[in-house]
Amino acid sequence: MTDNSGTEKATHPDPGTAQQAGNSAAHRPTPADAASHAEATPRDPGTPKPGTPKPESPKPHAVKPVAGPAAEHPHPVPVTTPAGSDPSRWGRVDEDGTAWVRTADGERTVGSWQAGDAAEGLAHFGRRFDDLATEVALLEARLAAGTDARKAKTAATALAESLPTAAVIGDIDGLAQRLQAIIEHSDEAAAHAKEEKERTRHEQTERKEVLVAEAEQIAADSTQWKSAGDRLREILDEWKTIRGVDRKVDDALWRRFSKARESFNRRRGAHFAELDRERAAAKTRKEELCVRAEELSGSLDWAGTAAVFRDLLNDWKAAGRAPREADEQLWRRFKSAQDVFFAARNAAASERDAEFEHNASAKEELLSAYEGVIDPAADLDAARAGLRDLLEKWDALGKVPRERIQELEGRLRTLEKRVRDAVDAQWRRSDPEAMARAAQFRERVAQFEEQAAKAQAAGRARDAEKALEQAKQWREWAEAAEGAVSQR
Repeated sequence: MTDNSGTEKATHPDPGTAQQAGNSAAHRPTPADAASHAEATPRDPGTPKPGTPKPESPKPHAVKPVAGPAAEHPHPVPVTTPAGSDPSRWGRVDEDGTAWVRTADGERTVGSWQAGDAAEGLAHFGRRFDDLATEVALLEARLAAGTDARKAKTAATALAESLPTAAVIGDIDGLAQRLQAIIEHSDEAAAHAKEEKERTRHEQTERKEVLVAEAEQIAADSTQWKSAGDRLREILDEWKTIRGVDRKVDDALWRRFSKARESFNRRRGAHFAELDRERAAAKTRKEELCVRAEELSGSLDWAGTAAVFRDLLNDWKAAGRAPREADEQLWRRFKSAQDVFFAARNAAASERDAEFEHNASAKEELLSAYEGVIDPAADLDAARAGLRDLLEKWDALGKVPRERIQELEGRLRTLEKRVRDAVDAQWRRSDPEAMARAAQFRERVAQFEEQAAKAQAAGRARDAEKALEQAKQWREWAEAAEGAVSQR
């Protein structure tokens, strides 16, 4: 619009209109939506009229290539697109629809808006600037990530050349500076990418050299045939993933690797040929062991034959492996003979266990009967007689399961201690010397009974019987000593 003096003034939207334009920019439509809204028709830029306000000087947004780890990272850098700039800071749309943008060189027209009010037109040209700024941000990200520096330069140059006639409203000068920074630094980024490629080639060559050295060491020294063969296959798989090595260098390294594999395969073949001879000898030895096991399968000497079977099993392991099919067949034959013997032994053991359980129940009933009868405090002589009777019946009942020994023997020793304590008290009242001697005898009885219990728990039946016989002898001497004291 023009004031009375004839000087043209820049028209700016009121606060409400600016807010509406900002909201429209925040919700950017697709190109199809923009086309359906209106057609922005660019026209020849006009000469700014006197009195046009000079735009604010834009701040530079130069972006330099990232050096160090960031440039080496193969993944793209996240791009931040503009959240919607305020086009009213950089231009205007007149009431007649003429759109203007302000740059450092002055104000120029960018098009005409006829599809709505001025605020909508301003938002439209602002969105077009945001789209342009997004393209620049993508180029900056590509340059920062070291991706296609030369292509980024070409695209930036084309965008920079289009800015003077771009039909947009926004910080065009700032966008131009950002594009110039991309152009200036693209050559540096391309050189850095070349250096990175050379560094990668060197690293990949070193990786293959390390793999070749390991393969040569395996071929020369390793005797772990399976693990070494597996490792050579792993090296081959890893070899296939390494790219970027110079062709001549790669061919030379491959020849070394192939030679190492062939050497290893020859040594492994010689080893297994010798192994076949050893397996034939192992087959003969295992056949002999099967014959011996079958001879022993009907034995009733449980302990002795079980020990022989353990020795046969050790011989079987020491014989080595026969050929697979023969080895499996011979093992089934050997194990079948072994199972016959141990099944018979287990059946006998089950019968014995049933007998031991019966003995345990009988001893428990015997203890229950005498625990209420033996009372040294009421009648010491009767208590001693009852204890002797209990011990005779106890020995006659035989063995009990190992896990019941401690419980039942503990109850028996409790009864013996009650009687012994009463006898000791009587001795102390009668003859200290005889009392001490009898006490020593009782201690010996207790020692041998304890030895018998431990031997029984460990399965040493003969040692347990011997200890019980000695305990019985000392008990007789103790009872004789006690009898001599009581007769006084």
